[in-house]
Amino acid sequence: MQLEHLAIWTCQLESLKHFYCQYFSATASIRYHNPVRQFTSYFLTFANGTRLELMHQPDLLPLEQAPAVGLAHMAFSTGSEAAVDQMTETLRQAGYSPLDGPRRTGDGYYESTFRDPDGNLIELTV
Repeated sequence: MQLEHLAIWTCQLESLKHFYCQYFSATASIRYHNPVRQFTSYFLTFANGTRLELMHQPDLLPLEQAPAVGLAHMAFSTGSEAAVDQMTETLRQAGYSPLDGPRRTGDGYYESTFRDPDGNLIELTV
């Protein structure tokens, strides 16, 4: 069994799509819109086949006003410590400040952490 996809509600559908396509090389599906439900979404596909669904409805609360229970973070494997360092610098130069790292965690991971434009926590790992 494998995880088929994760889904994220967003108030910034186009910005979030652009972020993951530009910095994580995702490919976006055609925009889906259901006018009855006022629901719009994209499926983003990464090189290894993993998918992330970005979903929007006009009545969403921003992340900071939503309950704290739920998805804690998404981790992207870069393949090497040098790639973690490089991606960290790429995001830093684009104006996304790392929350932590790059560093070695207590359980042995080499990582740095960021927030995407909606505030979702992203880990860059080996």
